[in-house]
Amino acid sequence: MLPEQHRMRTSAQFRATTRSGARSGRRNVVVSVRATRPGDPARVGFVVSKAVGNAVRRNRVKRRLRALAQSTVRRAPYGYDVVVRALPPAAAAPWPELAADWDGAWRTASSRAGVPAAEQDPTGREEPES
Repeated sequence: MLPEQHRMRTSAQFRATTRSGARSGRRNVVVSVRATRPGDPARVGFVVSKAVGNAVRRNRVKRRLRALAQSTVRRAPYGYDVVVRALPPAAAAPWPELAADWDGAWRTASSRAGVPAAEQDPTGREEPES
């Protein structure tokens, strides 16, 4: 679970990141990244609309995306805000595909935003329990 200081809470934080941040999309996710001050803790927010599915599916997708984002925040805990938007295919995506989409979108958006991408090890991550 992401610590409290790493969670995005207000609509203003989401809006600032999605409007002024760098964006990269894949089949299952769209990632927006905005650089902040170097000492500020990284904050992550998730957008999972009803188009993804019912509440059970949406929460499962959010748990899976949270696990992927958490590994990134552990490696690079300061200096950026991230909004992760799940797309409808994410509900049926197998774990390796979702992890690959996260990695690709994160790397592209973070480099565009001027945030150094944390080294990722997709093989070392396990799917969270459903």
